[in-house]
Amino acid sequence: MLQILADGLIIGSVVALGAIGLSMTLSIVRFSNFSHGELLGWGAYLALVASTALTATSQALAAPIAPFSFGWGLLASLLLACLLTALLALGLDTLLFKRLRKAGSITLVIASFGAALALRNLLLFWQGGIPRYYSDNLQIAVTFVPRSVWGGLRVTPDQIFVLALTLATVTGLHLFLRHSTLGRSMRATALNPGLARVTGIDPERVLRATWLIGGVLAAVAGVFAGLTVQLRPNMGVELLLPLFAAVILGGVGSIWGAVLGGLIVGLAESASVTLVGAEYRSAAAFAVLIAILMVRPRGLFGEQH
Repeated sequence: MLQILADGLIIGSVVALGAIGLSMTLSIVRFSNFSHGELLGWGAYLALVASTALTATSQALAAPIAPFSFGWGLLASLLLACLLTALLALGLDTLLFKRLRKAGSITLVIASFGAALALRNLLLFWQGGIPRYYSDNLQIAVTFVPRSVWGGLRVTPDQIFVLALTLATVTGLHLFLRHSTLGRSMRATALNPGLARVTGIDPERVLRATWLIGGVLAAVAGVFAGLTVQLRPNMGVELLLPLFAAVILGGVGSIWGAVLGGLIVGLAESASVTLVGAEYRSAAAFAVLIAILMVRPRGLFGEQH
């Protein structure tokens, strides 16, 4: 029982970070961006390439930071991947979505499908289809609860790192949206874009910030997914449906709703792997989604309009 809960929280952390960026795109840019999942894959692989280059030049960067499996090279590469993925997201908007906004949301959705296919195949061409890992160092899971108590609880240091950094990232984003001028402008645009424009808020500035923040969160989520499981070129499309499930479950536009939705999706997938088999993990997550939407059609934190 405890192990299912811990595994669900770890899966949910990755889903939650990706879902926040997707929720922001839905509420501010106002279309379903199906290429968002590919940003996770690109962020993960950009960090891998940067980490490989850094650790090849410095033994100090390659040495693991006890008790983790990775060293300072991966942490520096995470920052670089965040920057590059944010620029990729902004470039995608500048070159494609910005030109199609007046055509309507359906056109944007179809364009995002095309962008997703292009990004996925470019990544496959660049990195190949063989699964990769950030480190070859093996980790021994630490026993926190003995097996005699509710099945026990064993967690690796890397998984604890993912949970802690996810909490810090979400908290930092919450404070930014609540207390910064740009954050308040983004919230106002999400609630009422017309009124926000009348009050002097620059919509293009808000849209640029949305894409940049979404790209950063996608990169962090992608690296966490690669760190706790493995890297694959199709990891973005595999995570896309859980991301949408988390957004809808939590309520479009709600940061903490996306977080809670991601955790619920992660717990549902973790429980299904243990109880009915890994092949039903997506079905279990969507069964929970449907059940909750039957009671709250707008999601857990969705606002009534």
